[in-house]
Amino acid sequence: MKNKSGFIRIKSVWAFCFSTAILTLSLFSCSTPDHKDEYKQDSTWAMLPFQKINDVNPILSASDGVFICPILKQEVKWEEKDVFNPTAVVRNGAIYLFYRAEDNIGKFNGTSRIGLAVSSDGIHFTRMKEPILYPAEDFMKVYEWEGGMEDPRIIENENGTYFMTYTSYDGNVARLCLASSVDLLNWTKHGLVFQGKYIDHWSKSGAIVGKQKGNNVIAEKINGKYWMYFGDTDLFMATSDDLIHWQPVEEDGKLKSVLKPRKGYFDSRLVESGPYALATEKGILLLYNGMNSDTAGDADIPKGAYCSGQALFSLTNPTMLIDRLDHYFLKPDQPYETEGQVNQVCFIEGMAPLNGKWFLYYGTADSKIGVAVME
Repeated sequence: MKNKSGFIRIKSVWAFCFSTAILTLSLFSCSTPDHKDEYKQDSTWAMLPFQKINDVNPILSASDGVFICPILKQEVKWEEKDVFNPTAVVRNGAIYLFYRAEDNIGKFNGTSRIGLAVSSDGIHFTRMKEPILYPAEDFMKVYEWEGGMEDPRIIENENGTYFMTYTSYDGNVARLCLASSVDLLNWTKHGLVFQGKYIDHWSKSGAIVGKQKGNNVIAEKINGKYWMYFGDTDLFMATSDDLIHWQPVEEDGKLKSVLKPRKGYFDSRLVESGPYALATEKGILLLYNGMNSDTAGDADIPKGAYCSGQALFSLTNPTMLIDRLDHYFLKPDQPYETEGQVNQVCFIEGMAPLNGKWFLYYGTADSKIGVAVME
């Protein structure tokens, strides 16, 4: 979802609008060609219901924290403007929430950096004073400056190493990137996820497939490989042997679309990955974000609104869509969700299991952070 405030979002919409006529028609189909309708809208496979904790939301808002930017060589109020689009992971009985924060000085409506807040109950957080990941004088500066580092998603591997996908924005192109850590505090950048002919391809929102093991979600190999959903028009896929080096899944020499917008639905304009995808007994469950079309969408929700959906993919073929909820399960209906930097936005991106509950974290109007809980 969401991107460099208006800039990346607008770029995504332009890319969507200027697709070929054939692609445009396919975007409005209700399912991929290999959709099996195996469950026929039997929603027992879905994670429902999530309840917003309205008496504490928003759980994080902009703050006056400062740090010395290594590029500007000066003190910057790095989260003064907005905080939103968080990811989450559980470590040692606490939820670590990584979120996108914007300052007020970047020429692209603020530079984005990634901050960290920690909670023992999933609701009340203590934030660190300085960002955890940020543009610096390193090999990634050409891609990260000065738009920044946006919209993280995180997962753990079986050896306890954490992998974070994030979006870099150089003011022109959004690119999916990767970093790793063994302690959640010190991170190593691994660079762009895609190389070769896709190095300058607009890419973002990498949601890796994992499996729940207690309070942890561990990256899960399927058919001998790790899998990742990504994209913010259609959804596409990539595979990896080591969670660092990724290969896009192609069809006829192009990215293979595995989930498309649907005319007349809440996700009629675009679809975008939510948190990690979950391997379950019934299939791979993907929570995702959908944007409503101005002219061909759901007339019962505002134009351009971001709501949350769920889709189920095959456990043996992660590119095959099995089922998909017709209705959103989360929509903007609170004041801090309907008005902000970008109005009418609930953008899910982080999810964590803790003490018998699932905590779902989302950006509200590209300005603050909210939480919804499923028992």
